[in-house]
Amino acid sequence: MKKSFTLVHLRVSCYFLVFVLCLVPSSLSSLAQSGRRQEPGKITKPTPGPIADPNRPGSSNTSSTSPGKTSDEIDPNDVVRISSTLVPIPVSVVDIRGNAVSNLKLEDFHLLVDGQPRPLSDLTRTETSVQLAMLFDNSGSLDFAREFEKQAAIRFFRKVLRPKDEAAIYSIETDSRLAQPLTHDIARLEQTIGGFGKPEGGTSLFDAILAAANYLKPYTGRRVIVIVSDGIETTSRHSEFDPLMQSVLADDCQIYVVQTGLYESANLRALAAERRMQQLTEQTGGAVYLPKTIPELDYAFDQIAADLSQQYVLSYYPGADHRDGRTHLIELKVKSRNDVRLRSRRGYYLPRISAQADW
Repeated sequence: MKKSFTLVHLRVSCYFLVFVLCLVPSSLSSLAQSGRRQEPGKITKPTPGPIADPNRPGSSNTSSTSPGKTSDEIDPNDVVRISSTLVPIPVSVVDIRGNAVSNLKLEDFHLLVDGQPRPLSDLTRTETSVQLAMLFDNSGSLDFAREFEKQAAIRFFRKVLRPKDEAAIYSIETDSRLAQPLTHDIARLEQTIGGFGKPEGGTSLFDAILAAANYLKPYTGRRVIVIVSDGIETTSRHSEFDPLMQSVLADDCQIYVVQTGLYESANLRALAAERRMQQLTEQTGGAVYLPKTIPELDYAFDQIAADLSQQYVLSYYPGADHRDGRTHLIELKVKSRNDVRLRSRRGYYLPRISAQADW
């Protein structure tokens, strides 16, 4: 009887052991698929994904994680956020005859920031795409050669836009507005310009510049603003010039101005407008044109188109200590040649960040 009981006990123990061994692989598999513990000293980084463009039709910022689902794979406290600030420097270089110089290399340029030599990290040419916003004055202060201005602007789009470039149009009015979002479609741009009616109302130029700079900010490539206006500001809600300058520098916008209509009344207001437009273009590396005749107006648009097609774009990464809410001065030189003239932005502005902000 004792022998029989021992045999039964042995069989039960064997069955129990087999049952336990069957459960072990399943448990290990479940453990492998669940959240893992982070190794000591090891930082977990999130996998980068596509960035949704809020300005594109059909874009969505919806996460792929279903509602109510939580993930234990990444602890937010373990994620390191690093933000490096690139300052693009578009540069136009011409020789003493005014011809574009196109054979320069990165090592030919010498950068000074606040008077101190700084390294440049990259050089590209016209392969860099252009995101352009034209600000077209539809206010009552600008009525001279109106139809020709519209036709010259249309011809400009045909000359400057390549398949990878895009352009938008803002209407400068009492309440300036985005009349045509960024598009590759030249026909839509032409229709927008052609559809503008008789100029009337106030001139909210500063509001339009700020809106255009903010609109272009999320996009990569060269950000260009072309202003077709007499430059006289009358009705903007944001009417201070210094904050305007800081904003366009912070958003890395290059500004060109085709300033029309000033020769009809050379008063103090017009002279102040001319001076402001000169400052905007000089600080951002663009240019201002003051056409006095219809042929000069067409020539101004031709020059802007040629400039954009022949530029170098240099890259500079300032240190974290330059995120101090000050405008830093840029001076660029060509080391290898003395017979050239160059035009580039003269400063950049990085908003101040707090000590607790993510870098």
